[in-house]
Amino acid sequence: MNLVLEGCKEMIEVDGNTLSLDEVSKVVLDGEAVTVGEAARLRVRTGARVVEDIVSEGTPVYGINTGFGRLSNRSIARDDLKQLQRNIVLSHAAGVGDPAPEEVVRAMLLFRINSLAKGHSGIRQETIDYLVDLINYHVHPIVPLQGSVGSSGDLAPLAHIALVLIGEGEAMYDGKRIDGKTALSIINRDPICLAPKEGLALLNGTQFMSALAFLVWVRGRRLLENATCAAGLCLEGLRGFSAPFRAIVHRNRPHPGQMMIAERIRELIDGSALVDSTKDDVQDAYSLRCIPQVLGPAAEALSFLEEKLKIEINSATDNPLVFADSSVLSGGNFHGEIMGLALEMAGMTLAEVGNIAERQIDRLLTSTGRGLPLFLVKDGGVNSGLMLVQYTAAALVSENKVLCYPALVDSIPTSGGKEDHNSLAPISGRKALRIIDNLEKIVAIEYLCAAQAIDFQGSDKPAPAMRRMYERVREVVPHTDRDTYLAPKIERLADAVRKGDLIDEQT
Repeated sequence: MNLVLEGCKEMIEVDGNTLSLDEVSKVVLDGEAVTVGEAARLRVRTGARVVEDIVSEGTPVYGINTGFGRLSNRSIARDDLKQLQRNIVLSHAAGVGDPAPEEVVRAMLLFRINSLAKGHSGIRQETIDYLVDLINYHVHPIVPLQGSVGSSGDLAPLAHIALVLIGEGEAMYDGKRIDGKTALSIINRDPICLAPKEGLALLNGTQFMSALAFLVWVRGRRLLENATCAAGLCLEGLRGFSAPFRAIVHRNRPHPGQMMIAERIRELIDGSALVDSTKDDVQDAYSLRCIPQVLGPAAEALSFLEEKLKIEINSATDNPLVFADSSVLSGGNFHGEIMGLALEMAGMTLAEVGNIAERQIDRLLTSTGRGLPLFLVKDGGVNSGLMLVQYTAAALVSENKVLCYPALVDSIPTSGGKEDHNSLAPISGRKALRIIDNLEKIVAIEYLCAAQAIDFQGSDKPAPAMRRMYERVREVVPHTDRDTYLAPKIERLADAVRKGDLIDEQT
């Protein structure tokens, strides 16, 4: 089938082994199209033939001619093998909750295509091409966010994608919710009749947790750069000290993230007339002095997440795995423990970014000895100024502390005890994204307060980099000279943080 792809700038070729995060961004965030390389197609055909031979010989192999999970000891008659694969899709599509965002679904589709392209799943290329068409024509299956325990892969979320292939379930297209058969008509396909092993191959993998991890990585990096810039602006507004950021300090405790954040702060405050202008004190509180030591671990946690994500999206996470020598091996590559660990680390360290940011906000609002009026308003008393934004930041920080309880340390057995240890990594991913949602608002509040402080200290005095940052904030929200409706200002700044509008994103 040769459909015309409109609006695609380039075609990303996947081969199961070399998918980069830059390519993922182009497909997931920029809407580029996907194709499967010829070498990968050859491997897929080889794997499919192995399954065909097993069916012909009648040798019992899990997931091909047996039941699933606790039912793996049940043999399935040859006449029922295709029904078996359809049934697993229908029975496992048991997710609940809000639909996953479009970016999550696109990432799931891409990662599943890439994993299947390794040729170890025993699936036909024709079936993979259905997934390729869905992603290329922006037909996005509706995937409920809740229901995966993160072992045997993301069974429920992936089943909701597979539903559309057999003409069931629902999808979104051009802003409209449509049924599975209508979705297939858009890509000029009929409902597929799944071959042996194919239903299981479509469901068994870590692509939902990996999709969540990708968004945590993208949004987390953007958030961290915003938080670093907001901290620099806070340092300006409070006329803080530069000594804690000098390179010699950090060479004597050379954690990479700490050194990176210290260097970034030095770049931001270079040329400032406000920093080091305080004369009645000799050092700052921890919330200013320890910015590199707190934000640095978040940078390292995101780097760890990036490292594991690069491996995961190029891995075979199906079970059983099919090999060219005709062996079919049951294992546990679907288990999400490593991704859960990376996501929990990212969530906890990012929550700490919010924790220190709230203390910086409080310093801005109450440091009258640094040339600032209480709550950053001239006529305190009749005006409360920005007093209440710290309450909001405190509430968000407190909520993030609850979200930091690690899902990873829990496990509830499933499938009658056959699947007796589960990672719950998808919950780790969803928690991390909720933490980032809250953090974007906390950092927005810090920008609001820091810019207000700069107004009182003199908008011509910050370092050039910080002056540009101040001006960008002021393009979004004006100075507050008397009590006013603050919630819309916070939301506008939070939206700018979320989109990266205030920063020159670091590569």
